[in-house]
Amino acid sequence: MASGIKDKVAILGMGCAKFGERWNDDADTLMVEAYTEALADAGIETSQIDAAWLSVGFDAMNIGPSGIPAAMALRLPNIAVTKVENYCASGTEAFRGAVYAVASGAADIALAVGVEKLKDTGYGGLPVRTRGTMFDMIGVVGSAPGNFAQLASAYRARHGVAPEDLKRAMAHVSVKSHANGAKNPKAHLRKPVDMDTVLNAPMIAEPLGLFDCCGVSDGAAVAIVTTPEIARSLGKTDLVTVKALQLSVSNGWELQGSGWDGSYFHTTRVAATKAYQEAGITDPGSQVSLLEVHDCFSVTELVTMEDLHISRVGEGWRDVLDGRFDADGSNPCQIDGGLKCFGHPIGASGIRMIYENYLQILGRAGDRQREDNPVFGLSHNLGGMPNQNVAAITIVGQEGA
Repeated sequence: MASGIKDKVAILGMGCAKFGERWNDDADTLMVEAYTEALADAGIETSQIDAAWLSVGFDAMNIGPSGIPAAMALRLPNIAVTKVENYCASGTEAFRGAVYAVASGAADIALAVGVEKLKDTGYGGLPVRTRGTMFDMIGVVGSAPGNFAQLASAYRARHGVAPEDLKRAMAHVSVKSHANGAKNPKAHLRKPVDMDTVLNAPMIAEPLGLFDCCGVSDGAAVAIVTTPEIARSLGKTDLVTVKALQLSVSNGWELQGSGWDGSYFHTTRVAATKAYQEAGITDPGSQVSLLEVHDCFSVTELVTMEDLHISRVGEGWRDVLDGRFDADGSNPCQIDGGLKCFGHPIGASGIRMIYENYLQILGRAGDRQREDNPVFGLSHNLGGMPNQNVAAITIVGQEGA
């Protein structure tokens, strides 16, 4: 394996806009809101940024193609700005571009900005055609709830989990995230819900009820990265460095033959194995302090905890019910409220997840701050459907850990 990027890049500053129904604000406003916070946090001027990456999922209906929208909104000094889109992993992809530019020496200071005015697109998660050609010929284009409901059914069958047990575990995921989101002033949804409300909510796609599904929101998030040496020269002391960045993309294997039973995410398992190797993590369950995973649906979070090797395969639902991933559990997950409470503005989500881990490691997360000195924070994106997707994992942590 290549030597990787562990501790070669530090996060100099981050910012995050308030997520929600921002009907009166355009994408430029959201980017500026997040960028202003990140720039002040970094303690630099815009003129010091060498290169930038912009992530947007719905470019044609949102801010348009190319890197120009970010360059104009942020008044970047005629530097290279690259627009990226990689399904729901787009934010992580932008962060990866900026981090790799610094790690290679091509840039001293680089910017990653993710934004999405998803409410303005009219997108509600309903079925849409894919943008490729092959997938339409070999797969059924269904709704997102329908596809992820099949994940729940396959997981139930594979591990012999009683329907009522899985339903309660999924409900616990949602109750936990709503409790966390209620403490976060930047979350879209800030209202706690109880178990009975979740269990008795209208059914969307069996067994996924209304509260098992994340919402649609507007939002933006920004990261500014540099080398540890430059960060120290700018007066930074307690550095948060990048430990690993790994992507895994489906190649069609899940849809061909009988090798995959639909109960897990193959790509996440591949990316996780590589990310831990890159970060030098040998026992994820005891070493990873914080998790932000792609909880587009409650069952996705539950299954992902197994694919990340945090829970034993087939035991994730028990760990959920035991409170292992609660804010005060041994492996807190979505301590900021997750997609469940932030919604899922596609281009922004990956960077928003890194933002929470960054704040927690620096002890700056306010009312939701963990008091046990978090060392490693892992964020995970999953773009696409269980049978064809992009999985992305970012691990950040205390320098030298």
